[in-house]
Amino acid sequence: MDIKKIIEDQKLSNFPVGLGGCRISDHFFDSCGYDVVVFDEKSEPKKIIKFENEFVIIHHASLSETKSKKLLQYDKLQIINDESWDLRMFLSKINEKRILLFTDHAKNSLIESLFCCQKTKEAINNSDVFAPCWQKCASFYLADAISSLNYQKSSSSHMLGLLRKLEKNPINEHIATATQTIGIERSTPTLLDRMLKSTIGFSDMIEKNNHSQIIKEKHDFFIKNSMLSDCYFYLGYINRDNFVQIKDNLNRQQDLIHILKVAFDVESDSNLLLQQVNLVQTSCNAILGIVSNA
Repeated sequence: MDIKKIIEDQKLSNFPVGLGGCRISDHFFDSCGYDVVVFDEKSEPKKIIKFENEFVIIHHASLSETKSKKLLQYDKLQIINDESWDLRMFLSKINEKRILLFTDHAKNSLIESLFCCQKTKEAINNSDVFAPCWQKCASFYLADAISSLNYQKSSSSHMLGLLRKLEKNPINEHIATATQTIGIERSTPTLLDRMLKSTIGFSDMIEKNNHSQIIKEKHDFFIKNSMLSDCYFYLGYINRDNFVQIKDNLNRQQDLIHILKVAFDVESDSNLLLQQVNLVQTSCNAILGIVSNA
């Protein structure tokens, strides 16, 4: 992949640019795209293009970024263009505090998970149709936290596979809570096909950037390689990311529940839903206790 040619074609040569994501890690699939990070100080949504028959995701970024989640995505970025050396200095600072960043991101994820647990309970009490969506979000945030405490970057495609390989310890024993309440054991080719169609529809409604093409390609890769649980996790993770973008406007978008019921593969039994969210809440509090005492 000629990243410099992409930079020229997209008129990005005047900015620091790096290559991140799966393609610079020890684990990536043929279906993984190329994450190009452009430090142009813009807050625009990511742009997805096709280049040399591969997907390229162009992320806009800032050298003054302070959020641990984003900074970790820039960790060990492969520099493509940096005439001013500003990007090298920025990455050096990230490397110096990467352990603290992983811990901070984990704590933030646990807090987000607990928030989603509370939203689930409130929604159940109010007969809010989005209650199971909040529960799914809580479980994915728990998975994010455990991954981060094991110094792994958040990854919708690879997280489940990496979580499976982790050594047993008091934090990692809660992986079972995350996977159980996410529902990966429910995955079948037929269900995943239905989830895919709704996930694509939801992505097109929220993101509007052709991400659905990547989602389809990833789904096909997982199915071809009999990675059904990984596919279920991947689709749910994508839906979580898009759901939280609209979480403050749900009262004006009630019709979205029809597509989200299938996209998230939600649980309709409120008693079971409450049991699941209590499990997640217990795990979050236990992990927070371990981290606080470390």
